[in-house]
Amino acid sequence: MRQGRKSKGHALRPRLRVMRGSHIALGPGKVKLLDHIRERGSNVSAAKRMGMSYMRAWTLIKTMEGCFKQPLVRAARGGAKGGGAALTEAGQKVLTLYYRLGTESLQATQATWSELRILLRD
Repeated sequence: MRQGRKSKGHALRPRLRVMRGSHIALGPGKVKLLDHIRERGSNVSAAKRMGMSYMRAWTLIKTMEGCFKQPLVRAARGGAKGGGAALTEAGQKVLTLYYRLGTESLQATQATWSELRILLRD
């Protein structure tokens, strides 16, 4: 351990990626983007929150949607009332299943993680 740093304990944090051929259909960053869209109701706001351009966010959404059978995000164009975005039913389901994969993978690796944790410094 480096001097001046306090140990915060040990943690296992899997970073799952769902691949479709050479494309990342879903991963931590894309999930975060979907979460922000769900919370904020806006692609623009979600992109800003993540420190990326609107075009980058839109490209990520289009990549995801090219990998899934149904659209994940429903966007409304701006105008007098402004635009917005929301997750479709498929988008909500994709998020739920991705988080379940993370939970199940942690559960499946508990025995091995317990063995490995013993070998780590305090």
